[in-house]
Amino acid sequence: MDNTFKKGKADDIVSPDDKVPENLSSETRINVGEDEESKTEATELAGTTELLDLEIQDIEGIGPSTTKKLREAGILSVMDLAVAGVEDLAVDINSTKDSAASFIMAAQKLLRESNILEKEFITAEAALRKRRSLLRCSTGSGVLDELFLGGIETQAVTEFYGEFGSGKSQICHTLCITAGQPVESGGLDSGVIYVDTEGTFRPERLEQIARERGVDPLHALKNVAVCKVYNSAHLELIVKNLGKYVDDYKAKLVIIDSIISLHRAEFAGRGTLADRQQRLNSIMHKLLRIAEIYNIALVVTNQVQSAPDTFFGDPTRPTGGNVIGHASTYRVYLKKSGENRIARMVDSPYHPYGDVRFTVNEKGVDDLEEELRKVPREEK
Repeated sequence: MDNTFKKGKADDIVSPDDKVPENLSSETRINVGEDEESKTEATELAGTTELLDLEIQDIEGIGPSTTKKLREAGILSVMDLAVAGVEDLAVDINSTKDSAASFIMAAQKLLRESNILEKEFITAEAALRKRRSLLRCSTGSGVLDELFLGGIETQAVTEFYGEFGSGKSQICHTLCITAGQPVESGGLDSGVIYVDTEGTFRPERLEQIARERGVDPLHALKNVAVCKVYNSAHLELIVKNLGKYVDDYKAKLVIIDSIISLHRAEFAGRGTLADRQQRLNSIMHKLLRIAEIYNIALVVTNQVQSAPDTFFGDPTRPTGGNVIGHASTYRVYLKKSGENRIARMVDSPYHPYGDVRFTVNEKGVDDLEEELRKVPREEK
């Protein structure tokens, strides 16, 4: 792993448009044996409208009055409108749900016509070609990357859950360093947004990980934008305006550590459970829309609780219930194993379920010696 991460340059942060040719290189395409198809794709990408050229006024059916209301509600771009929720938008602009839904659909239509979003219907072959062109960010551990079949991918929400000390925040800190590295070195060549709800973020740890991995610590620290969140309402506001922050900081990775701690503390008792779950549901689906439309990787950590009715096996369960479970694209369970850690793929649309063993050291998340990687059967 020492040779994986090279020393960064002062101007490593680039816009997503600058990386389109790399993401769609010949190595990541399906070998269909026809050059014409590749030429057609290149032509379409070359003609793609720049995102910054799109204005809310360009959306069909939206005039100056509605534009003013949208801006007052914090919706400043076409992308912001495309990822908005119908009910929230209706309240923000004092409109009906039907009107709000039509505005959102019109924004998404404009993005599709500009080749920023894919068409509503595409063939499975085209979907596979698109999947193979997605960026993946290394976790810093080879075995963890193998568990994810290449690393944390964009356009998805990846959830890590486990008890305290299981390595959740350490993975997040390591990702802050790896994401800033060039794409060919396993990074995203971009900025990082770190939303800290538990007070666990430590810049000193980032500096240490960067030094150990041969990365310029100053550049690494400047590459990460940290937001300290103090209550659930603040977190909901940050998520609502997340698209703007992604553009401002040129981020391709957003980390929320953790997603539920504030809601869990503020909504205590069964009487508040329905309200808490609805708020979490809104947050998670907003994050998923942002990940897909902005083409970023979203990582969230989650706490755990014990199931008292479990008599056999591990009683540890992630908090948040089915709301967080269904909204997460990939779900990984972390547990302590002596001085080391075990990661288990619990839920994924296509990853094989399995366990890997890794460690946490001065380099952040790292591999063990070869003979120690395999998880003993009795520990699973």
